[in-house]
Amino acid sequence: MHTRDIDYAGGEAGLRGYLAFNDTDAKRPGVLVFHEGLGLGDFAMERARRLAGDGYVALAADMFGERRQAADLQEAMTLIGDLRTNPAKLRARARAALATLIALPEVDAARCAAIGFCFGGTVALELARDGAELKAAVSFHGVLSTTQPTAPGALRASVLVLTGADDPLAPSDQVTAFENEMRAGQVADWQVISYGNTLHGFANPTADGSIMKSALYDARADRRSWAAMQGLFDEVLV
Repeated sequence: MHTRDIDYAGGEAGLRGYLAFNDTDAKRPGVLVFHEGLGLGDFAMERARRLAGDGYVALAADMFGERRQAADLQEAMTLIGDLRTNPAKLRARARAALATLIALPEVDAARCAAIGFCFGGTVALELARDGAELKAAVSFHGVLSTTQPTAPGALRASVLVLTGADDPLAPSDQVTAFENEMRAGQVADWQVISYGNTLHGFANPTADGSIMKSALYDARADRRSWAAMQGLFDEVLV
């Protein structure tokens, strides 16, 4: 497996992603991996390597710049807030990552997807809402609300939302609002899977409630959500 850092520009920010892929003569589907609120670290990189092992070219994107990582929840909220309150900036950084991915010689630009965890799940959805050329967008325990709902017909990706039924960051009214947004936006293929008795951060084995009490790993939800993503990718990317 080949892994390396990859530098790219995102407006005024210097961004440093992490690339993973296996050798092959044929072009392969590309998958963006958007990190959690603490920044691009070991978890997103491990998921990129896992995707590479399944035959994808995976780019774990850097949304904060210079691969900055937050030291605590307060710093994370500041970094996230800078992007959440400026949707154009957030989407531009996500598009910079997509442009970097599709420019790679190993990637089939017509077969790309975006996934994300926590804040990264929000980013994957915002990129899809912006009309990016994606085959799929997958959110793992992401915030589902947006200040710029998708316009009718603009969102062309297959959308998969994987959420904890007890996640306070994605309460039931937010899930309902998201579902209504998908209907109003005439999105052809979308689904929401809610895991019972499951909190925020369920896909990350390091989520132990120490940084955020409501963020707790759940091995069953982790396994099932990854399998759901793989099933979607088998339909739309392979």
